[in-house]
Amino acid sequence: MGVINCSPESFFSGSYVAPDRVGIVASQFAASGADIIDVGARSTALNAPPISAALEKERVTAALKSLDGTGVRVSIDTMCPEVLEACIRYGIDAVNDIRGLADPAMAALIADAGLPVIAMAACRRPGDPLGVEETLRALARVLERAERHGIRDIILDPGIGRWTEQRTAGHDWDLCRNFALFQTFERPLIAAVSRKSFLGDLLKKPPAERLAGSLAVTCFLLEQGAAIVRAHDVVETRDCISVFERMQEGL
Repeated sequence: MGVINCSPESFFSGSYVAPDRVGIVASQFAASGADIIDVGARSTALNAPPISAALEKERVTAALKSLDGTGVRVSIDTMCPEVLEACIRYGIDAVNDIRGLADPAMAALIADAGLPVIAMAACRRPGDPLGVEETLRALARVLERAERHGIRDIILDPGIGRWTEQRTAGHDWDLCRNFALFQTFERPLIAAVSRKSFLGDLLKKPPAERLAGSLAVTCFLLEQGAAIVRAHDVVETRDCISVFERMQEGL
């Protein structure tokens, strides 16, 4: 899953793509091995400035217009029902909901549209569980919400990343080390660690210099059962996956 950010506020400035260029970049990503593109228009970084739903909708619909005719499969990264409703009209392929279906309006829209959803561990807000046990409980709640709304096509995201002030790098490393535990839910798992802050804390490097660390953790999470990898760096991540898959042959 290649990441395209239409939010100039993104924590990794190198991932920003102007909405009118999204079609070009997404096509390049697809040609380089991305199976689906995750398009977001609002930064969810902890210290990112808030933007209105209207601005998020304007950015993401411009991106979807740019994608028209490319044939690229698209996931929309939003937790705003108003934004999702506008995107559904463009024939999107999936939703990335970092609130884990906690908003009944979002869950209802996803259910009515029959869309697959990537749902992140969340109790009330994105990434609020702390540690492995809380994350397990939060993912169980996510599945309860999905069942309540009749959503069956669901990918689980343990929510690695500094989503709240209470979250520490230690929490993120524990989620990575124990990633295999999340297979108990018998749902596909997504590894979403690309260039995140827990890597920067260890390596003492800014987002632009965290590629090697991202690939190292990605390889470990693949071994722990990740079914999807969400990444800013499509070429390098595709290479990492190809090498991992070859190493697994015959094991």
